[in-house]
Amino acid sequence: KAKLGIRSPQAIAYDILYGCPGWVQALIQADYYIRSGDAKKILVIGADVLSRISDPHDRDSMIYADGAGAAIVEAVESETPVGIIGHNSRSDSMDYVNLLHMGYSYDRELAGKKDLYLKMNGRRLYQYALENVPKAIKSGLDKLKLHVNDVKKVLIHQANGKMDDAILKRLFKLYNINDIPESVMPMTISWLGNSSVATVPTLLDMVMRGKMNGHSISSGDNLVLTSVGAGMNINSVIYRMP
Repeated sequence: KAKLGIRSPQAIAYDILYGCPGWVQALIQADYYIRSGDAKKILVIGADVLSRISDPHDRDSMIYADGAGAAIVEAVESETPVGIIGHNSRSDSMDYVNLLHMGYSYDRELAGKKDLYLKMNGRRLYQYALENVPKAIKSGLDKLKLHVNDVKKVLIHQANGKMDDAILKRLFKLYNINDIPESVMPMTISWLGNSSVATVPTLLDMVMRGKMNGHSISSGDNLVLTSVGAGMNINSVIYRMP
């Protein structure tokens, strides 16, 4: 807030500790603030520097990246619902809390020292995401009486390309659909990596600015923004282009 030069004491700045889904969850909180009338314009920032906690001796670290993304969520008057029209969240902390955790380096010389690094149980995390993310997205769509065919783009947290493909297939299978539109899910992990909370806002920005070949959006299109991460936490936002 200080670096942005925002002087107003009524502009409240705070962090959300929610793992990789943190930025999407911040969008959900922003929506609540606006609908309550307590705020009209909210700056939602997602930034992470995973290089600080990446173990260079852990092969999982090769997908980690640093990144940041931001959006301004603003109240508008419209005859038809636009912007954030719905959302859904879930948190599974009893059995899955340690799928992502801090641990010692895999280097024998560094192991046991005070420095801790990000570690994950990749196989169990994959299974958890595949089982629960599609259901969480569908639950959000069901609340709005929307079908997956009503969705123009699905923007998934860029954690793992293979996992995201599997999540999308499982989502469409919930609707008994086997043929998935090729252009429904833009991906950036192959060159931008996994920057935690920054992947979804970065991806959204690139799509909205027309920087993703083969991916365009227009007024009235429905987008799904969804993420899964430490906690374990899952959330999704349904956004309708103004």
